[in-house]
Amino acid sequence: MKAYERLLEYARIWTTSDEESTTSPTTSRQFDLAKQLVEEMKEIGIEDAYMDEFGYVYGHIPATPGYEERTAIGFIAHMDTAPDYSGENVNPQIIENYDGNDVSLGTSGKVLSVAEFPSLKTLTGRTLITTDGTTLLGADDKAGIAEIMTVAEELIKENIPHGKVSISFTTDEEVGSGAKHMNLEVFGAPYAYTVDGGPEGEIQFENFNAASADFYVHGVNVHPGEAKGIMKNSQKIAMEIQGMLPVDEAPEYTEGYEGFFHLMEMTGTVEETKMSYLIRDFNSESYENRKELLRNITEIVNKKYGEGTVELKLNDSYRNMREKIEPCMELIEYAKKACEMAEVKADIAPIRGGTDGARLSFVGLPCPNLGTGGYGFHGAFEHITAEGMDKATVIIKNIILQFAE
Repeated sequence: MKAYERLLEYARIWTTSDEESTTSPTTSRQFDLAKQLVEEMKEIGIEDAYMDEFGYVYGHIPATPGYEERTAIGFIAHMDTAPDYSGENVNPQIIENYDGNDVSLGTSGKVLSVAEFPSLKTLTGRTLITTDGTTLLGADDKAGIAEIMTVAEELIKENIPHGKVSISFTTDEEVGSGAKHMNLEVFGAPYAYTVDGGPEGEIQFENFNAASADFYVHGVNVHPGEAKGIMKNSQKIAMEIQGMLPVDEAPEYTEGYEGFFHLMEMTGTVEETKMSYLIRDFNSESYENRKELLRNITEIVNKKYGEGTVELKLNDSYRNMREKIEPCMELIEYAKKACEMAEVKADIAPIRGGTDGARLSFVGLPCPNLGTGGYGFHGAFEHITAEGMDKATVIIKNIILQFAE
């Protein structure tokens, strides 16, 4: 089975995670894909495949006889899709021999446009897979799962010599808990790659330092006819807080290694307002400075409006994994060589986000990230090509071959 055929099958299984849930996994529907993957793994010859109580799937392909002393290598992808957009009733569109022009997404009225996604032109002639405009596609990260499964099947069926290969499919990556219950002893490899990136050939070993920040603004509400000198409108104070942040340090104005503050949500009344932010920066010192700025803003606003008017809650999410990858840069060299062998240009770029690999790298499993061939994740404009997935599959296989040398 081709990787894209697996993706189409997995995409139809609803696995959206829930950032408000406190269970593991955050949604029981993630078990549905996990169970299916265990069955499929056993069917292709991964005899020890199983799912644990947290919905994590594990399996191993034993080393070819004579290759037992080779260093084991692992591959990881996540089963959940982002709660940013609906992942239920996904109905992919398949466009063979794509002509490089705009694509209407079903009857939704949405258009996947070349103006907004210039990379579409580079996909001309390929088999393009899109959404119908009503859901996301789920290639993040079901494309990664499909590619790992396809390589596993080829290794077993074609008797390709290899060392031990460890596989895991995790839950809840999209809500920041993907590595929380990862059992490294069960996984059984000293190094791994997450397959959770963008275009094929992408190699990532730097990611944001990340935190979440919530401002709770407490106002005073009285009848507007009697409000002078009494009313404190929490919504206006919240707007004032937003105005104290650098205007150009937001996602819509930044790229590459530039960090940002991102106002994710704002809800409120005169009396109570909550503002939820993401804080992101590659540089550790700048990251700490960003958090300190929010603390200073809280202090300034409380001095102006009275102590206790504003409360700030800061939570660190994950850190830049570069420091954990640098001692084992051979992982990056293997990936670069794998791309060269596949006739794909390697693109070493920072992750303007995070992956399970970032968290796993800090608990003892160095874990760079590989591209899946996908674009436009987390929304209706998500798309991928069958050919890009084929190339990503070859890159994974080439890494395994190098570990067998």
